[in-house]
Amino acid sequence: MARSKPSKQLSPEEIERFLTAAEALHKSIIKPFVSPHCDHYRSTQILHEALLKSVREVTGKEVEFIRWNTTGPVQPPVE
Repeated sequence: MARSKPSKQLSPEEIERFLTAAEALHKSIIKPFVSPHCDHYRSTQILHEALLKSVREVTGKEVEFIRWNTTGPVQPPVE
């Protein structure tokens, strides 16, 4: 059986699946209402930062569903 060489980057369809999974993880991180003074909060913030970094590295751009220091979705600009 011949092996195929792995691709060097994700296809657009794979990136879309990655972003869907990243958004679900983002929502599971921000949903719990935990005191900012506890260890669990700090741990989830570290995880959230790693998620943001991964999304940036894979897509090369910011993702709308992730914002620093907020717990809700990105709001559209008010005109």
